[in-house]
Amino acid sequence: MQRMQTLTVAERYDVLAPDSSEIRLLVSTDRGSMVHCTLAAGRTSLAVRHRTVEEVWYFLGGRGEVWRKLGGEEQVMAVKAGVSLTVPTGAHFQFRAIGAEPLTFMIVTMPPWPGEAEATRVADYWPVPRGST
Repeated sequence: MQRMQTLTVAERYDVLAPDSSEIRLLVSTDRGSMVHCTLAAGRTSLAVRHRTVEEVWYFLGGRGEVWRKLGGEEQVMAVKAGVSLTVPTGAHFQFRAIGAEPLTFMIVTMPPWPGEAEATRVADYWPVPRGST
């Protein structure tokens, strides 16, 4: 039996994601989980792909770019508050915060995030400076 949940975004992050972004855990169900993600101003994440989950992202603040590659399709999208996108299972992706503000967004993962082994490293689209992860 599922239970109703209510959570508020924490000030401090709960965990660093495999891509190096800050994750604040939110609610979850048997079918999906939600987190708040922050990438500090001027930072670039590590490029990864997910083995079994798909995600929906909704941007809350800051400006940035997201690179996604799936099969023969590859694109770089400019993102800011109000933009949403999907990360299909197996897609390679990387993102970066541009400007003086952190890039913040909500992520819904389906099924719920199974653990750190879910994400595997792939070749970076943008170089990641040493010490920035």
